[in-house]
Amino acid sequence: MPQVPDPACRPADLHLAFLVSPVTVRDNLARMLTMPPLSDLPKEARGVAELVLAEVLNNVAEHAYANETGLVTVTLRRVAGGVACHIVDQGAAMPNGKLPDGKLPAIHLPSGPDQALDTLPEGGFGWHLIRSLTEDLTYSYAGGANRLCFLLPVPELSLTDKPGSQISQATRD
Repeated sequence: MPQVPDPACRPADLHLAFLVSPVTVRDNLARMLTMPPLSDLPKEARGVAELVLAEVLNNVAEHAYANETGLVTVTLRRVAGGVACHIVDQGAAMPNGKLPDGKLPAIHLPSGPDQALDTLPEGGFGWHLIRSLTEDLTYSYAGGANRLCFLLPVPELSLTDKPGSQISQATRD
């Protein structure tokens, strides 16, 4: 009878390649959250990872590929202090070849109950969130490929913590 694999021996890296669209972003993000290294994170850190990766991958779908289908690769690696993320696509380069500055849009809140909330900006918050929740954010465009790299910081995660270990099982769920 074959032996059941030891869950502590699971690789700490994840590499996915998929055709990106709003639907496939959602489906593949859900998959990523169930596999190491994201599944090994405490609950709050998983939530931050989900938010950041959703913003980044939806930006690829909406802007790099302008709502067309295109390939994206996601590599996630557990490192000391968090999860290193590397996203590559062959879509359009960032305007001026650099990341947006992440400034929040001007917001003018309705002054009374008769004014509609639809006057609030629809977008412009994503890069502020990405910049606020990541470290070591870098972007390059070379050889027809966009490369975005960043660290999702998780201070309590060290390289000695193995998948399936008791980092703090209570904080994971």
